[in-house]
Amino acid sequence: MNLKLKLGINIDHVATIRNARGGLHPDPLKAALIAQSSGADNITAHLREDRRHMSDIDIKKIIKKLRIPLNLEMAPTNEMLNIAISSKVNRVCLVPEKRKEITTEGGLNVIKNKKKIFDFVKKLKKNNVKVSIFVDPNIKQIIACKDLKVSSVELHTGEFCDNNKNKRYEYEKLKKSAIFAKKSNLECHAGHGISYETVEKIAKINEITELNIGHFIIGEAVFIGLNKSILKMRRIIDNSRNKSFYLKSA
Repeated sequence: MNLKLKLGINIDHVATIRNARGGLHPDPLKAALIAQSSGADNITAHLREDRRHMSDIDIKKIIKKLRIPLNLEMAPTNEMLNIAISSKVNRVCLVPEKRKEITTEGGLNVIKNKKKIFDFVKKLKKNNVKVSIFVDPNIKQIIACKDLKVSSVELHTGEFCDNNKNKRYEYEKLKKSAIFAKKSNLECHAGHGISYETVEKIAKINEITELNIGHFIIGEAVFIGLNKSILKMRRIIDNSRNKSFYLKSA
């Protein structure tokens, strides 16, 4: 059995720093290559409608140079569909998007937008793109994702990571959703708001096969460097996952 929990690094906020004053520095491509050499399993980048951080050119450069997969986050719009297909990206994660939000607020409402998303997923799959959907840890939403025949779901971990009052409740929701996703033959990923403190418990959910982490790692990189911030996250994840597996097997 492969115990390893994959780690994807979201580099959006390298572009956020660059765009704060314009110019070319720091370059998200350089961050992607450092993450790759530091053992990242994939690179995640969100191409937003308003291009507030990553740009079309960033995505093209990363696809051209990267050896590991690019996980392209995007809203289910015709513009993004055309970009995903023309760029020949191998993975897409569909996310909700609002112009006024600072960051992605919650998962995509698949139930409400099922017909639109179904057509979107069908076109992506026809072009050999693996599709994941970013959803809240909600069984009904996961059932809707299963109906769409996507490859995976990514559980929104923000409520668990940010909510200090109902942490146990939010954790149980994540756990139950991950178990249900696996039973539904969906690969289960997770992300949003994850830190060194919160990742330890999330990594113990053996049904989760991949974590996508960005803002915290980029923030820590300001102080200790990107390579060290990734390696520290990798170490915490591996220690937690290994402990969880052996405790379960005992």
